[in-house]
Amino acid sequence: MIKAIVIDDQKNSREVITELLKECFEEIKVVAEAGDVKHSIEEIEKHKPNLLFLDVDLPDGTGFDILKNIDYSNIKVVFITAHQDYAIQAIKFSAFDFILKPFNTSELIKTVRKVLDEHTAQNNSLRFESILSNFGNSLPELKKIVLKTSDRIYLVNIKDITHCEADNNYTIFYLVNGTTIMVSKTIKTYETLLAEHQFMRVHQSHLVNLNYIQHFDKPDGGMLVLSDNSTIPVSHQKRAILLDYFSSLT
Repeated sequence: MIKAIVIDDQKNSREVITELLKECFEEIKVVAEAGDVKHSIEEIEKHKPNLLFLDVDLPDGTGFDILKNIDYSNIKVVFITAHQDYAIQAIKFSAFDFILKPFNTSELIKTVRKVLDEHTAQNNSLRFESILSNFGNSLPELKKIVLKTSDRIYLVNIKDITHCEADNNYTIFYLVNGTTIMVSKTIKTYETLLAEHQFMRVHQSHLVNLNYIQHFDKPDGGMLVLSDNSTIPVSHQKRAILLDYFSSLT
């Protein structure tokens, strides 16, 4: 039996989640509910749940304040949030699942099933380290991203990613130390996620950290040379955008 606690400051939201779990997931038992940070920590310490539905905004703090004060090593978390970009960005960077208010029943069920199907991750604590680091941290150079492969979780400083390369539905990350990491998500996912961190899609298959550009060879479509001497082709469609970026620096 999976023990779950639902944490949300709105009683109606707690009831919706609890009722849905009761109807659709017989393996889950909601052992407690809470609506603020203080009582949530008490209930978690008392029941030691396997699964948390965790609201980001609470009357006396945030869901992240709860995480800072509990042993989360064996807990799976589904975050609950309204349309708040700062929270959603931190959650996505850390590879957690989340549901948006107002709830969409089918999306809620889909998210819960996804979380249940996910085995307890090796080095799961890295994901929590990432989200606690990212949330409320406005300095882009200190942001971290979780990259999950089939058998490992990596916690990577965004500033250490030189470029990304598409490989069908996979994305290969290249790091400054020479490490490569392949994850089973499309490059489009990371183009959106990293857009605010000086990354540009310069080709259908290539996403580049602009901070690592050494020079740009203009002939034909063009070729970027990065500080590690990697060469990245630039598509004709992206050439003008890249040149505008260079112009903005002068």
